Amino acid sequence: MSMSRKEFLRTTGKTVLAAGAASAASPLLVQCAKKGKSSGGFNMEIKTKRLDLRHAWTIARNTSTYKEYAFVQLKKDGVCGWGEAAHNVRYGESLESIVETLEKARPILAACDPWKFVDVNEAVQAVCEGQTAAKAAIDIALMDWISKSLGIPLYQMWGLDPAKAPQTTFSIGIDTMDMVRQKVEEAAPYPLLKIKMGKDNDEEILAAVRSVTNKTLRVDANEGWKEKELALRKVEWLAQNGVDIVEQPMPVEMMEETAWVKARAPIPIIADESVKTSGDIPKLAEAFDGINIKVDKAGGLQESLRMIWMARSLGMKIMLGCMVSSSLSITAAAHLSPLTDYPDLDGHLLLASDPFKGVQVKDGWLILPDKPGLGVEGAF
Repeated sequence: MSMSRKEFLRTTGKTVLAAGAASAASPLLVQCAKKGKSSGGFNMEIKTKRLDLRHAWTIARNTSTYKEYAFVQLKKDGVCGWGEAAHNVRYGESLESIVETLEKARPILAACDPWKFVDVNEAVQAVCEGQTAAKAAIDIALMDWISKSLGIPLYQMWGLDPAKAPQTTFSIGIDTMDMVRQKVEEAAPYPLLKIKMGKDNDEEILAAVRSVTNKTLRVDANEGWKEKELALRKVEWLAQNGVDIVEQPMPVEMMEETAWVKARAPIPIIADESVKTSGDIPKLAEAFDGINIKVDKAGGLQESLRMIWMARSLGMKIMLGCMVSSSLSITAAAHLSPLTDYPDLDGHLLLASDPFKGVQVKDGWLILPDKPGLGVEGAF
């Protein structure tokens, strides 16, 4: 019997995910599952928290001075797993819709067997369309709980070497030229900078940045360039000025135009808004050199891991991005960073105050916690 591409991707992806996520820890999983743990699933608590930003955060679409997110606790057998829902209006999400989705998943979590975490995740993904930040929060909390129960860091459960975590970029949002220069100077400890562009003052922004640093730069246009000839000119100009990657130069719907730019571009073109989950990846290989995986828009860590292997099978590079969020969400993503090429995990560094402590950044290098689970400390 023949199988459609969609069915093949779904079946193959689930098999690969289950094998990859559990292979390193499967004996421990079996051992823990047989220890006579109490029956029943999780007690879930939902909290909300306002996160104020150090500076106004402006990209091509909008400006923010704070984020208000939902946080999840999954409790069972004296172990608590934490998750953060860093939602994004770009994907039709709001604090209200996130909380509503979390509530829809409550019965699944209350009745589940946590050790069958692949099946639990699949059931949560099916509660509604979209709202991936809510689903990510649950999956982050679930994987935190599982690896805490095993007594090992999450990266160890996946068989990863934390010493292979690459350097992260530090992002500079669109602002007045004086503020751009100030932000770049404040980012002195970080050797790689990502510059937000996509409006009508790109040249002015780059001039401001270059007036205070000669560091290697990466640029995110956030769909800001609407004509392929313009996009190519921008990419070529940026390459001549010390930029080594350009992210999402054109709108999502302009796939053919982006492929035209990629074929002529002197530096890699990375998909961001064009990719959410593994199902999006096969169609992107002609238009992009790589993809930006964000745990929040993918719907969780399990799907993000699936995306890494699928993109690698197509010869694509991996950027690991984030929303502006606390160390909880950033640390969860950082556990995948040894598998990636270009981490962009700086969302917590943009906050005025971070309620959690987890992954550390030293001279740009990601230092993963060595504690069980995510290794994140802090609470409300």
